[in-house]
Amino acid sequence: MFLPLHDGVPLKNMKTPAATRLTIGACVAIYLFTRFGPLGADAMAAGLGLLPSVFFGNEFLPEGYPFLPVPLTPVTSIFVHVSLLHLVGNMLFLWVFGDNVEDAMGHVRFLVFFIACGTAAALVHAYTNPDSSRPLIGASGGVSGVVAAYLILYPRVRIWALFWVGIPLHVPAFWAIGFWIALQAGSAFFGSDDGVGWFAHLGGFAAGAFLVPFMRYRHDPILARLEAHKISALR
Repeated sequence: MFLPLHDGVPLKNMKTPAATRLTIGACVAIYLFTRFGPLGADAMAAGLGLLPSVFFGNEFLPEGYPFLPVPLTPVTSIFVHVSLLHLVGNMLFLWVFGDNVEDAMGHVRFLVFFIACGTAAALVHAYTNPDSSRPLIGASGGVSGVVAAYLILYPRVRIWALFWVGIPLHVPAFWAIGFWIALQAGSAFFGSDDGVGWFAHLGGFAAGAFLVPFMRYRHDPILARLEAHKISALR
């Protein structure tokens, strides 16, 4: 188990991480509609989630499902959660890491980045589970991309996090996120099928690592200081 709690990195390029808060707000609003709305959790998951077998045309849902064209479900699935624990976990990661990644990209680029990572994660899940009729839902893929961006942008920042059975530790992001990605990879390749899209997490992480050099500001003050520090250390 790994849950980030706080990093304490101040924002340099903006006052408010509006895109991060908007994303969290959208996920919470859709969860509340899923939980208390007239359709119910199963209908929301089937109507907005990504079902690989349906995505590839091997199976078909009843009339009225999905709610939008099938090619859009890799995107819509990002914002749907049917479990409060799933929602809280994803939003906690996004709250801790998202603001600083958004600070390095800007509001619009961050939204594009988050959706692109979540979509890539959903497609990786679909291609690794093409016959699955279980809907993939949740922001985990997009969050994984944000985690990858944070690791690249702020590897030496120390963060507070809970490990294993709730042990609080203050460790560099490199070690904390390295531990997290090792858990994802181990679960994907050696774990049992427990309904978690582990390959989606890995796909989102890979997409984030690939996209962050293109999405961040060309001159990021934090990265510039880190590079200056490395150069001075070599002299």
